[in-house]
Amino acid sequence: MCALRLEVFDLPDATSTRSTVVVDTSALEDIRMQAYEQGYTAGWDDAAATQTDDQTRIKTDFARNLQSLGFTFQEARMHVLRAIQPLLQQIVSRLLPEMARETLASIALETLMPLADEMADAPVTVVLNPASRHAVEELLEQATGLPLIVIEEPTLGEGQVYLRMGDTETRIDLDRATADIASAVRDFFDHTEKDQRHG
Repeated sequence: MCALRLEVFDLPDATSTRSTVVVDTSALEDIRMQAYEQGYTAGWDDAAATQTDDQTRIKTDFARNLQSLGFTFQEARMHVLRAIQPLLQQIVSRLLPEMARETLASIALETLMPLADEMADAPVTVVLNPASRHAVEELLEQATGLPLIVIEEPTLGEGQVYLRMGDTETRIDLDRATADIASAVRDFFDHTEKDQRHG
């Protein structure tokens, strides 16, 4: 390969003579490639560092936003629950017992029908609260045609009935079911408020 000759344009002083610098083109190409590689590597490292920083920032922002959304959701949930709590308590304390009293006769009939098929003409003893007698007795007589022995028991709740056929006795206790539902609703709201207070 031919050597490149470069001319030196320094001002000559009295002692020096004109000189020529000789540079090898292949060495120049090596230097240029090394500079390119160093620049490329530095750019790549800088881009990777920037990307890592961006990912860290995005993860941090995402976690902060999720936490903020979690608090917002919990606050909204508590607001909704506090708003519906009085309604649910009214339903449980007033509407549910009324519905239980109204449906007691039909539930007694549903319970009695499978037993009635087996017992043919045996009398059915119905033990109930005096306040429930009219509705239950009327529906059972019309639907089954079975002879009924009705025993009033004032200690029973208006949502309680015992049906006896021979040795078989079936208890219907809508008062207990209503009380269990009311207790579950109360426990739910008590538990939710405790969770809210304790984080």
